[in-house]
Amino acid sequence: MASGAHKAGQIHFDDLALRKHKYGFAASYGQSKLANLLFTLELQRRLQQAGSKVRSLAAHPGYAATSLGTKGQPRVLVAAADLAGRIFAQNSERGALPSLFAATQDLPGASYIGPDGRGELRGSPTLVGRSAKASDLTTARRLWEVSEELTGISFEL
Repeated sequence: MASGAHKAGQIHFDDLALRKHKYGFAASYGQSKLANLLFTLELQRRLQQAGSKVRSLAAHPGYAATSLGTKGQPRVLVAAADLAGRIFAQNSERGALPSLFAATQDLPGASYIGPDGRGELRGSPTLVGRSAKASDLTTARRLWEVSEELTGISFEL
C-alpha cells in the first residue's frame, strides 16, 4: 500500500527512524510511502532477474473516509477530518478498489494503481504515475540493501 503522500517523501539514509530530523507525521508518513514504492520497484527488478513470473505491484486508496490516523487526536481535528471526509472522500469500499484491481488484473510488474479522479483522491482504479523519486532504481536498491543490513535478514531471489 502506498499513498500520494510518497511525492513529498524523502528517504533519509542517515536517519531512517527520523531520530535526528524533527519528527513529524507528514514527514514520516511520506518517507514510509515512498519506501513502499521503492521496495515494490526493487522487488520487481529482483523477480525479473530471477526469471520469476510473480509481479510486485502497489496501490493507493485515494482519499477514503476511514478513521485511520484519528485515534488519539484532538476532537476538533477529528471533527474537521470527518467533515472533510464527508465532502471530499470516497467511502472505504471504493477506497479498497485499487488494491482489489491490482490483485486481480493482469498488470505489468511495478505498476502503481490508484483512483482516476482529480488528484487521485477518488474514482475508479487505474494505472497512476510514480514520482521520479519513487522510480529511482539506485535508491530502491540502496534502501533494500540497508534494510537487509538493519534487519540482519537477506532476501535473495
